[in-house]
Amino acid sequence: MIFNDAQQAELRKYTFTVYILQALYFVILITPVIGLVINYMKADEVRGSWLESHFRWQRSTFWYGVLWTLLGVISRPILIGYAVLAGVTVWLIYRIARGWINLIDGKEMYLQSRGETNE
Repeated sequence: MIFNDAQQAELRKYTFTVYILQALYFVILITPVIGLVINYMKADEVRGSWLESHFRWQRSTFWYGVLWTLLGVISRPILIGYAVLAGVTVWLIYRIARGWINLIDGKEMYLQSRGETNE
């Protein structure tokens, strides 16, 4: 699918907004859920563009973040949960920052055509 500059700019704003909402998780817990809803609502519109990889990155960041956070919370009584929660915090910061940087630089998150990743 070919996108004109105005369409790409609009879709880029949505992508940027989702990264902001994910980053706000550390202040307001509900914001990543709002970002996920936006991501799923706009997923068809970015299909075929370089922003599709960012949308995939954002969704996997959310779902794996939820999984590891739940595992950390559940395992807190045996103390390992604190290490898991610390690890997921660092991982979330990395994922959000890496995605944001690539978005600003106009890069895809995955370079699938050459079998490489931008992770």
